[in-house]
Amino acid sequence: MYSADLILDATLLPAIIIAMTAGVLSFLSPCVLPIVPPYLAYMGGVSVTEMSEEREARRKVLLSATFFVMGLSTIFLFLGIAASAFGRMFLQYQDWFLTVAGLTIMVFGAHFIGIYRLGFLDREARLDAGDQGGSAFGAYILGLAFALGWTPCLGPILGAILGLAASEANVGRGTLLLAFYAAGLGIPFLLVAAFFPRMTRAMAFMKRHMDRIERISGLLLWTVGFMMLTGQFTDFSWWLLERFPALSAIG
Repeated sequence: MYSADLILDATLLPAIIIAMTAGVLSFLSPCVLPIVPPYLAYMGGVSVTEMSEEREARRKVLLSATFFVMGLSTIFLFLGIAASAFGRMFLQYQDWFLTVAGLTIMVFGAHFIGIYRLGFLDREARLDAGDQGGSAFGAYILGLAFALGWTPCLGPILGAILGLAASEANVGRGTLLLAFYAAGLGIPFLLVAAFFPRMTRAMAFMKRHMDRIERISGLLLWTVGFMMLTGQFTDFSWWLLERFPALSAIG
């Protein structure tokens, strides 16, 4: 029989996997992936052509991308803290919260799958960070602005992860989930910056399959919402422990 502490730790494992995957899918979303090369070039103060041909330009872009990822991670970590604190404050209403959050996330998921379209999710709303390109500090500010204002593109997926963080009702665990979401979103930016132009073919392939990526995002959202609604995370955690006994070392 597994201990209660182990159940709690194991319950976090599927949420971590989902958070990381959600970050990657956010990067692959239709309003992020197409703008990555020019956005990186702007942050580094170079042109896309220079980024393609000059090693020194790529070094500048990689440095700027690192500070950009630090900026967006700052916002996501604060959001994780806030969501977890909110969940802890309303712990006595946790069942109601999970029901409402699960249903809302399932609605967003159905939108991305294509069952129906919600007009406000097809519009973009971005914060203008001004002329911040070409410096590490400017890239950090752009990262802050990206995390705050690149909505509603990131909103539904990010909302699902915030719902998971709030359901943890534990600041450390909830913040950890948002850290993994930030990693899933930020690491691809760093990979493109480091290996551009070798990544262009892969990015072109992903652009051609954008509709499929959006449906995968919708399926992930719907599944997360359903699991929150039905309390399946605990069952999934037991399945992980039974399938992979080595995970019992966690905790």
